[in-house]
Amino acid sequence: MKQLTRAQYFFLGSMLFGMMFGAGNLIFPVHLGQLAGSHFWLANWGFISTGVFMPFIGLIALGISGATSVEDLANRIHPTFSKIFTVLLYLTIGPCFALPRTASVSFQIGVAPFVPPGSETLIMALFTGVFMALALLMGLKPSKLIVYIGKFLNPAFLLFLALLVAVALIHPMGSYSAMMPHGAYVSQPYLTGFKEGYNTMDVLAVLAFAIVVINTLQSLGMTDRTAMTGDIFKVGVIVTVLMTVIYTAITWLGVSSMGALTLSDNGGIALAEIAAYYFGPLGQLLQAIIVTLACFKTAIGLITSCSEAFHTLFPKGPGYRTYCYIMAGFSFVVANVGLTQIISLAIPVLMFIYPLAIALILSTYAAYFFHHDTRFYKWPAAFTILAALGDALSVLSPAIKETGFVKTILSFHAMLPFSADGMAWVVPTFLGLVVALIHVKLTGEKPLSLG
Repeated sequence: MKQLTRAQYFFLGSMLFGMMFGAGNLIFPVHLGQLAGSHFWLANWGFISTGVFMPFIGLIALGISGATSVEDLANRIHPTFSKIFTVLLYLTIGPCFALPRTASVSFQIGVAPFVPPGSETLIMALFTGVFMALALLMGLKPSKLIVYIGKFLNPAFLLFLALLVAVALIHPMGSYSAMMPHGAYVSQPYLTGFKEGYNTMDVLAVLAFAIVVINTLQSLGMTDRTAMTGDIFKVGVIVTVLMTVIYTAITWLGVSSMGALTLSDNGGIALAEIAAYYFGPLGQLLQAIIVTLACFKTAIGLITSCSEAFHTLFPKGPGYRTYCYIMAGFSFVVANVGLTQIISLAIPVLMFIYPLAIALILSTYAAYFFHHDTRFYKWPAAFTILAALGDALSVLSPAIKETGFVKTILSFHAMLPFSADGMAWVVPTFLGLVVALIHVKLTGEKPLSLG
């Protein structure tokens, strides 16, 4: 049986980390650190509990499921559900939301400070055009992702980030123990960090990128599903360690900065001020490099995973390369023309599929002990869908939320435990798992053939 080398495991882990760790992952922890103050450690571990361990659990779930993709896994609920869920997942995490944001955020944080007033629109169009074109060129060769991202782009990103962190460690602005916590971090640092990590929605990212990991493993000659599960676990451990260390370092940057800086409105501003404090005018350039690299490697992963997913979903449609062009081209247009409007439509969709994705992951673990009996997928999904619908409707405009049907759904949604924390799915999902267990015990197991 073929086995991967340690270097291959490391580069696979580096590749997946590189695709997952975008600008948002860089910015949120900085602001969290500034807010958490002396409660830094509790807040940080709360953030890691959901922002790191939940995606790891999702990755392992796909490994033990025997599924080859998100579509294959969701198909255990129902083929129609699978198509709709997978299309919504890849559209929102791809060309309708996350992918165009990689280009726009790179410009806004990394390039805009250097642009003369009055020329922002033209320069942004040129920048996002080059950004998407380069990401497209690399995405056209998915077998090379382990080289492009795992061996070059991600190590380069880590090197520049390490430079900033190292200087801050040698010359800290202050001690975290002396910093005052703010807001909810005063009384509930762990729980507040837990919610912030949950809201990164990186569970969706790991599900979306899993198809790239599986295809890369197959391109390296790994075909045995049992062995592949072990490989996915090892890759997941590498990603988990990297994210834990880096999140902790970035959060510490934020809390330490309060010794010399004031509380920023967001992590992007905080990161810019920290870089400027240590490197002066060169700080802006360092920040631009770090943010652009973070976004660029994610963009490559999104183009690749979305194109592979749609090519698999619709095999009689365009080929993989054509989908790559579509993803990059559409994202370029959205980034320059209608990003705000598209995001307003995409966020309710994300809120809808996020609870269903978590339910799908938990169902996979339960079903694993009953030979993948599909009732462990169907019942939790049926119970969770109303909670998911309520989450989606809760972020719509006030005018829509006051209409009869929507108001009724939201009234029911508000009665669910943890709905105020954005986790209304918890009780329905576990209730669905209990019903599935009773159903299986009463009627006997129906093992699923994994082929």
